[in-house]
Amino acid sequence: MCGIAGAAWKTGAEPISSGTLERMTDAIAHRGPDDSGFFFSSSLKETTHVPKTAFCALGHRRLSIIDLGGGHQPLSNEDGTVWIVFNGEIYNYRELREGLVARGHVFKTASDTEVIVHLYEEEGVECVQKLRGMFAFAIWDETQQRLLLVRDRLGQKPLFYKQESDRLLFASELKALLEVPGVSRVVDAQAIDLYMTYQYVPPPRTILKGFQKLPPAHSAVWERGKLSIHRYWQPPYEPIQPAHESSRWSVETWRKELRETLTEAVRLRMRSDVPIGAFLSGGIDSTIIAGLMQSLSDKPIHTFSIGFSIKEFDERAFARVAAEHLGTEHHEFLVEPSALQMFNKLIWHYDEPFSDSSAIPTMYLSEVTRQVVKVSLSGDGGDELFCGYKRYEAVQLAGKTDWLPASLKSIFGWNLWQQIPTSTKQKSLGRRVKRFLGALGQSPEKRYLRWIGIFDEQSRRELYTDTFRQQLGGYDSSEFIQQAYQECPHRDFVTRTTCADVVSYLPCDILTKVDIASMAYGLEARSPFLDHRVAELAARMPIELKYHSGKGKQILTETFADLLPRSIQTRAKMGFGVPIDHWFRNELKPLLQETLLCDRCYNRGYFKREALQALVEEHLSNRWDHSYRLWNLLCLEQWHRVFIDGP
Repeated sequence: MCGIAGAAWKTGAEPISSGTLERMTDAIAHRGPDDSGFFFSSSLKETTHVPKTAFCALGHRRLSIIDLGGGHQPLSNEDGTVWIVFNGEIYNYRELREGLVARGHVFKTASDTEVIVHLYEEEGVECVQKLRGMFAFAIWDETQQRLLLVRDRLGQKPLFYKQESDRLLFASELKALLEVPGVSRVVDAQAIDLYMTYQYVPPPRTILKGFQKLPPAHSAVWERGKLSIHRYWQPPYEPIQPAHESSRWSVETWRKELRETLTEAVRLRMRSDVPIGAFLSGGIDSTIIAGLMQSLSDKPIHTFSIGFSIKEFDERAFARVAAEHLGTEHHEFLVEPSALQMFNKLIWHYDEPFSDSSAIPTMYLSEVTRQVVKVSLSGDGGDELFCGYKRYEAVQLAGKTDWLPASLKSIFGWNLWQQIPTSTKQKSLGRRVKRFLGALGQSPEKRYLRWIGIFDEQSRRELYTDTFRQQLGGYDSSEFIQQAYQECPHRDFVTRTTCADVVSYLPCDILTKVDIASMAYGLEARSPFLDHRVAELAARMPIELKYHSGKGKQILTETFADLLPRSIQTRAKMGFGVPIDHWFRNELKPLLQETLLCDRCYNRGYFKREALQALVEEHLSNRWDHSYRLWNLLCLEQWHRVFIDGP
């Protein structure tokens, strides 16, 4: 795992200096504390008869995992005409290398990075089709005067860029691009609306105007000053044609294929020249991954879990049961999470407003895990691919009302239902029933967004000032989730919803959270469920195998029953969270009031003073649990103070 940065520019445009490139890589030094390197194409001798029309600069920070002594980047092919900086891991690099050597390519390192260079020589921009792994990389082709940017299929590794009239800037994190002299920091109003809806800013947007994220499964080619974006993969959720072999598979065949495919994904991800372990929460996904690792190892593997003193957030007992069942060398840590200590660290590392509060325990877990190993496998992706979230039950139940006429369904959304007194707890039965009923009158896609979103459309309208609403110009933030649903228009709605989560919530929230939290401590996190062959298998799988009788992950628990203690197979899902509702009424109360209820926040012009005051007062008086909304607002305001206001 590493950090990359660089630029390409046309002849006559303002170049990137060595000092600027060094500052860009210094900003992401946490991603690669072991080594650094730089390349400038202006130092190359003329290698073709084609005159130079463009130049390139590449910078790299390295976290050494494979070929510790070699593998220094930037790295080139044999004649120095193709250069690369790479962030990630190519798990099938050994197999690819064998074929490339047979075709005459000469390797100077044992790294997976060099495989990409020679594969590009053979395949060009289509080289990505043969890569099995997580990656974001930039390739400079001196002969073609071309810069290629690529991001992995599921979006495990990030890549930001800024296109200017005559140059292109790129980096693993937004903060590196902000080191380039002269770049502006203008907040995008529509990005704020997206953030208030989803708790993150979806690609291709970023929170700042003029900066973009390369979406997952996309490549970008900058050539002769023009940038073209191309999607090279999407999960095959659409109905399988009758001629396809898997359309006739029995349940036993699906289980066999799943066992073999996931085991192979785990085996490939155990390739490492440094100590390796696994996150173990005691949930189904992490226990399966740890169990497969242990079955492939001739000695106990290292597993890691953290716990909290508050029982409803403590999974250590389940992790302990799983570790004893699997025979791992288990490391258990009790932490006392302090949002005050972690808050500014979170804001700085995440670059954009990001309000998934489980980033706090994820950072703690990454910190303690890094004390023992440098690579850790996780169960990320299992919930989205195999129907693990409790909300899918609501999706299926609500679908049974879609045949009702619109006039009848609208009755469920009456404000009268919302006035019925219920508990203030976020996940109480009464509150969940009201949220369920209130959304039934909407389209299935908008209904789901209302359930998973932070501020729904009405709440945002009540919160925003008139001036800010005018800036939005009628923008509809629901377009993002509706486009995600269009990835799979013809399957049942539960499958369509899992597909939407795979292309939206998974990369934008879960994988962003894990990448930034682990990279903050120089820890590489790998997830076998996100092997694209596993994802493709899950996408083709009939919903009845994954979800039935109100329970998800059925095929996982049946296929890997030997790895799962009975108590883990039947346990209720527990979110990896922290007690922010309690914090806001206690140790975070001063920070909450001083940050949100001050002129500095109001004067940004986004929110009505009385609306913010009402949210804070209702929560502090324990009349309503607004913890997730307040955390969302707090992260947004603090992001402004760190990245916009300055010291």
